[in-house]
Amino acid sequence: MTAPRFAAWFSTPNVAGIEIVGRAGYDTVIFDVEHGNFDLADLNRMIPFTKSLGMTMLVKVGAPERSPIQQALDFGADGVIIPHILDVAQAAEVCGLAKLPPLGDRSLAGGRTMDYIGFDAAWAGTHNRQTLCLPMIEDPAALDDVEAILALDVVDGVFVGPGDLFARRGGGGYVFDDFSDRSLRRIAAAAREAGKPWMMPAWSEVEQRLAIEEGAHTIGVMQEFTALRVAYSGALEKARTLLP
Repeated sequence: MTAPRFAAWFSTPNVAGIEIVGRAGYDTVIFDVEHGNFDLADLNRMIPFTKSLGMTMLVKVGAPERSPIQQALDFGADGVIIPHILDVAQAAEVCGLAKLPPLGDRSLAGGRTMDYIGFDAAWAGTHNRQTLCLPMIEDPAALDDVEAILALDVVDGVFVGPGDLFARRGGGGYVFDDFSDRSLRRIAAAAREAGKPWMMPAWSEVEQRLAIEEGAHTIGVMQEFTALRVAYSGALEKARTLLP
């Protein structure tokens, strides 16, 4: 079994935080633009900075739309995670925006990805292969279509949103239960059948064990704010034990 890659999850353009997780040995950084505090200038700085430290850089874009997908890739992201995919038809259209013609409908842009020079006939195909398009499976309708979504040429793998998948099924606040277990294993099986990677945030040990067992390619193991809360709370609790 190939060992998974481990990702740190950031909601802000935290330069020191990126350096810290790089030194700690993380393989991958995920920027959550959808729920985070990133503007275009932040992404333009932070994406190449993260890659310069040798880590894979994935961006969860703000919406399943052309501009946020293309901007993240134009700035040099190794891949985009696309939220709010409802079914295979939407996945085919939206994920096509992450792939250059003739495979998809992404607009060409000079700049970082072209070494600020330009491109030749082979560049588009190479760039399409090197950048990942990962639609999210976070809605029951997308789960129903997961095999068909993974079969699309413009899809390189899938990224699971366990909390939203649970909530949209009618579960409210997220609890890892039999539905979650079955759903994740179905997605993993579909990815294996398609020969494509699947990824997920796994904040709990039970989720991490399942992700490793089912061969997840990349596992998010800690979110930026959670890391701060855990570290500061733990330090305070330890200091309080010293009080008379």
